[in-house]
Amino acid sequence: MRNILVNTAILLVLGGICLANTVSAQVLQSTIGAQNNINSAEAASQDRIDNVADETENILNQFRQVVSETESLKIYNAQLQRLVTNQRTELTSINTQLSQLESTDRAITPLMIDMVDTLEQIVERDVPFLLEERRRRVADMRILLDDPNVTVSEKFRRILEVYQGEIDYGRTTFAYDGNLPDNTKVTFLRLGRTLLLYQSLDGEKTGWWNPQSRQFDTLGSEYRLSVKDGIAIAQNRRAPDLVNLPVPAPTPAR
Repeated sequence: MRNILVNTAILLVLGGICLANTVSAQVLQSTIGAQNNINSAEAASQDRIDNVADETENILNQFRQVVSETESLKIYNAQLQRLVTNQRTELTSINTQLSQLESTDRAITPLMIDMVDTLEQIVERDVPFLLEERRRRVADMRILLDDPNVTVSEKFRRILEVYQGEIDYGRTTFAYDGNLPDNTKVTFLRLGRTLLLYQSLDGEKTGWWNPQSRQFDTLGSEYRLSVKDGIAIAQNRRAPDLVNLPVPAPTPAR
């Protein structure tokens, strides 16, 4: 009987041990499963954290780009504003200049007309050298004044150019072929505006423009060689030299 109780106790102990082992295995399995679930949850959470971090980094980079572009736009807009301001200032200046130019045009047109009138008087009252050529220039200037396709500044420049040509006549010597009022062909010798002499092509007739009588007069034969030499010098056919030529007496200003 005692043996039976002992065996029964042993069986109970063994059963308890088996039961304990079974319970422990179940607890361990449950623990492992829970740990696996925790690990999975942690991995999923880390993935979400990584995704959120990446999105945050992207948003931050976008924000930085927007800030950079905004700063660039501010600088660009400031530059544009300065350009617009400068252009407005320049436009105001141009409008002011145009207004002044219109006023100047109104003032300078009568002046140019007077200049052409004075030029015509100079040509008609001067020593009659290259008379037809100079009269043609005066006529051209009158046509120019009425030309709407030529600017005022260009008209003024060309009138001054003709005046400069007239000034140059006063300090140059020149010989050229032409006709006397009676159509006799001669060679003229001009010495500035002081003397205008002539000699026929055969060298037999020599004369000058007489400022007193304002006509061409014949000179004595004593001037024939001097005028001939003067023509040769003016045409660069001989070296400069002194020649004996008549000098008109000074006349009082009119």
